[in-house]
Amino acid sequence: MNTADRTPADLLRSALVADPARPLLTYYDDATGERVELSAATLSNWVAKTANLLQDELSLSRGDRLALLLPAHWQTAVWLLAAAATGVVAEIGGDPAAADLAVCGPDALEAAAACPGERIALSLRPLGARFPQPPAGFTDYAVVVPGQADTFAAYDPPGPDDPALRVGGRELTGGEIVERARADAAERGLGPGKRLMSHAGYDSWAGLCAGLYAPLAAGASLVLCRNADRLGEAEREARRLSERVTHFAD
Repeated sequence: MNTADRTPADLLRSALVADPARPLLTYYDDATGERVELSAATLSNWVAKTANLLQDELSLSRGDRLALLLPAHWQTAVWLLAAAATGVVAEIGGDPAAADLAVCGPDALEAAAACPGERIALSLRPLGARFPQPPAGFTDYAVVVPGQADTFAAYDPPGPDDPALRVGGRELTGGEIVERARADAAERGLGPGKRLMSHAGYDSWAGLCAGLYAPLAAGASLVLCRNADRLGEAEREARRLSERVTHFAD
């Protein structure tokens, strides 16, 4: 945790500097049995590749709009942080018809097709695999992202006063995200070495903060669980113990 951090991109850089090898985001999908563990270095690599895709291949820049039609997922976290690094404003569940780019999972292809700009689809299959059959009118994220550069430098870096996120009808700047995330982390008692498990969705600020920004702002780590309602209480408790969870959000 670095008190000088002013944007979400700064938070990720600080996590990378503090300990690149430590597990930063662990993801479970209890509908598929998937478990993915991303270190700070691995998450930063995915974010850099995605930011380069936005900036260089899609020619998006500060102030452009991204309709993000994805669930709580490790790849959604990547897109949120990549958008923040480029200055692209990510709107959770935004109107694709009013966006410069729509990014969606397999359940939102029909809605995302209304975007007049570029359209990116994610299969959300384990390990970020490709679609078995690429959806018509969309670029498959898993096909285009591996070839992007592993480091990123914004041509027009966003500052803390630039809009970065729209969720639940409210727009937040990068600085407001960091400020609110720090406040939430302090209220929860999060700090370096702590580990938060979140079952919350990404369709609200509360879910986004618990499931990404607060742990990042606190120098903590995250266990993000999707479809956890399929687990019994004994299975949930076993996971909490195995993942050494210290804090919980639902």
